[in-house]
Amino acid sequence: MTSTPPRPRRSRVGDRLAGLPGVRAVRRPVTPNAADRFDLYYVRTGPKSDHPLLVVPGGPGMASIGSYQGLRRRAAAAGLDVIMVEHRGVGLSRCDESGADLPPDALTIEQVVDDMTAVLDDAQVDRAVVYGTSYGTYLAAGLGVRHPCRVEAMILDSPLLNRHDIEAVRQALRELLWHGPELEVAAPDAAEPEEPQSPALGAQVPDLAAKVRRLVDVDAMTPVDAQIAAVVYGLGGEELLHRHLDLLLGGRRLLWTALLEVSRRVARRKLPYRNETDLVGPIGFRELNFAGEPDGLPLDPAVAWRELMGDDTSFAGEPFDLVAKMPTFDWHTVVISGGRDLVTPPTVADRIAELIPSSALVRLATAGHSVLDTRERAALHIAREVCAGRTETLAGQGEALDSLPASPAVRLAGSALDAAARIEAALPKLPGRPTS
Repeated sequence: MTSTPPRPRRSRVGDRLAGLPGVRAVRRPVTPNAADRFDLYYVRTGPKSDHPLLVVPGGPGMASIGSYQGLRRRAAAAGLDVIMVEHRGVGLSRCDESGADLPPDALTIEQVVDDMTAVLDDAQVDRAVVYGTSYGTYLAAGLGVRHPCRVEAMILDSPLLNRHDIEAVRQALRELLWHGPELEVAAPDAAEPEEPQSPALGAQVPDLAAKVRRLVDVDAMTPVDAQIAAVVYGLGGEELLHRHLDLLLGGRRLLWTALLEVSRRVARRKLPYRNETDLVGPIGFRELNFAGEPDGLPLDPAVAWRELMGDDTSFAGEPFDLVAKMPTFDWHTVVISGGRDLVTPPTVADRIAELIPSSALVRLATAGHSVLDTRERAALHIAREVCAGRTETLAGQGEALDSLPASPAVRLAGSALDAAARIEAALPKLPGRPTS
């Protein structure tokens, strides 16, 4: 007679999450063909259906069960049958039977994709509508590559394509913050364009790029600063970013310094059962080339991401060739893109929509990164339509969906940044290094 293996010790929060309605565990190998097993957790909520919505969040590191309870409640109220898998190495799926963290060789994209299939087996689901956002889009597409018979339809929100995405990120960021609207960017094989000229001290700087170049000239805008600018732009567009850049040009860095500190803390801090990047974070660098190699040009996101994450993991190779495989996807697919997304820029979504034959591109012009997290009402509407088999109606709904209100946390963050910038502009300037 075999005994049931002991469960690893958890905190009270972990015990509470494991006891939520709809939460189950499925036994999975720690590594392929290994005898050692661990408990992989997932949750299913809402009215049961033949083809539930398998929601795959971003990351790597975002916990599904603890972080998306509100989303699942609202999805259930909208009549959606939702499954979410706790990524191996994160939250409830972090540890082996002894309570030790899963080893590095247990943490690969292919194993995560196979976990998703094991969950569908345990839930007795033949095919699911797969909704991935950000990093989760690569996992969703990976399910389509490794197990195409398990996909009923697919939603790719703020999608990744391959290791070359870093070049699209560089181009989008620099077009907005360095070259500006008046400068035509040369093709990659063309001669180098002339360096944009910064305005003279005290000159009027009407566009974002001119302001940023002025700040770079006086060492007041680093690659990490540019990532903060990208976040501000995603939350409030050009108007909000102009306000923050004007503060910097005036030598007022109180709010900006606070944003930098928060960003550094968030990037590296482990939030148990919410966001745990310490074990799985290297996946993005090792398998997806999240940072790439620095190119020596201004505002390089490769420099910023490695500094923020503190990760020096080298790129080893991608698990899938999505450029080759996506044209074989024979299910209806919706590709969602935010017009202000500088993390996975619209050009990446455009190419994916071209690669997948039965796809509809939905652009939300004023949205930033991850519509699931920032425009939940729009995301749930899209999910309902796809689950109901009405994918073809979505291509023309971008403007209407963009007009739906942002998620409360996003609205609050944008309003707070706007109010804080106005307050700092009205305060006496603190002594420090002038920028003009």
